[in-house]
Amino acid sequence: MPTAVKVVIGGAAAVMLALCSGVTGAVVATAFHDNNGGFSLPVSTDAAPVVNRDSLAGVAEETQPSVVNIATSSGEGSGVILTADGYILTNNHVVESASGSTVSVTLSDGKKVKATIVGTDPKTDLAVVKADATGLKAATLGDSNRVAVGDTVLAIGSPLGLQGSVTSGIISAKDRTIGVGQSRAGSLSGLLQTDAPINPGNSGGALVNMAGDVIGINTAIATSGGGEGNIGVGFAIPSNKAKQVAEQLIKGQKVSHPFLGVSVTPNDTGGAKIGTISPNSPAAAAGLKEGDVITKFGDRVVNDSDDLVSAVQSGNVGDRVTVEFNRNGEKMTATVTLAEAS
Repeated sequence: MPTAVKVVIGGAAAVMLALCSGVTGAVVATAFHDNNGGFSLPVSTDAAPVVNRDSLAGVAEETQPSVVNIATSSGEGSGVILTADGYILTNNHVVESASGSTVSVTLSDGKKVKATIVGTDPKTDLAVVKADATGLKAATLGDSNRVAVGDTVLAIGSPLGLQGSVTSGIISAKDRTIGVGQSRAGSLSGLLQTDAPINPGNSGGALVNMAGDVIGINTAIATSGGGEGNIGVGFAIPSNKAKQVAEQLIKGQKVSHPFLGVSVTPNDTGGAKIGTISPNSPAAAAGLKEGDVITKFGDRVVNDSDDLVSAVQSGNVGDRVTVEFNRNGEKMTATVTLAEAS
C-alpha cells in the first residue's frame, strides 16, 4: 500500500504529522490478526459512563499509577502497564533507539527499574518491555470499537519529560489514516483522533475513557510550522489493535500483516486508482489491473486511497474479500485473498 499524505496544508501554515516522543523516526503501520491460545490480556466491555467533568480528577488518580516513563540513551516516552509482573506496552519508536535490549522505566512513585525489550513490531509502531518489578498496577484495557466521537478522554504520559501529566479532551474522529515518516516513509491507519493535548514524550502513553479504561495508545501529533508542540490534533492506536499485538509479542509470535499488493494514486472522481500492481500479489492473482478504480473493499466504501489503506490494514491474512471497481467505465468485481506482507 502507498504512503498516506505526509503534509496537510491548512490556511497559510503547514501541518506536519510527527511521532510524539523524544525519539524521532518513522513508522509503518498495517493490520494483524490474533492467534488464539496462551497469554491473553483482559479487556473491559463496560461502556464509558456519562460523567460530570468534575470527576476527571478521580479518573486521573485511578489511572496514573498504570502509566510509566520509558527512557533510552537518546530519548524517552511513556508506557502502559499490562500486568502486575511487569509487562508494559509502548510504541516501537520509543524503544528503537535503545542501546542493546534494555531501557529504563520510571514508575509513578518515582522508582526507577530496568526493563528488557520483549518484542517490537515497527509496522504497527508497538512494542512490549518487561520491567524488573512486581506488584504493579495494571491498566484496564477498554473496547475501542465502542468509542464514539465526542467521548471525553484523558491523555496520560510524560510530555517533555514531565511524568504523570494529564490532559483532557474528546474523541474528535475515528478510523484516521495518517502519513508519518522521516528516515523512512510509512502510514498508520484506523487511529483515534483526539484534541486532548499531546506533546513529545506522550508516545506510548494512555488515552483513557471516563470509566478509567485505556482505549488508545498515544502515538502521533500534528504540529504547526516548524514547532513540535500540540495544536489540538493527536492520534492514538486503538486498544483492540494494541491488545492483539501485545499478546503476540509477549508470546513470542510473529505479528501478521495483510498484503494486497497495489499502489494507488489520487483520483478526481473518487475511489482509489491502482497505479502499480506487485507481481504474484493477491491483487494480481485476482485479476486487478493498473488503472482500475477500487470503490468498495468488502463492506467498506472506498472514497480515496486512505480508505483503501485502512480497509486492507483492518483485515487478516487469509481473508477472502470482494472488491468492487471500475474499469474503463464498467463496474466489475473480483475476489482477493489477503497474503502475508514480507
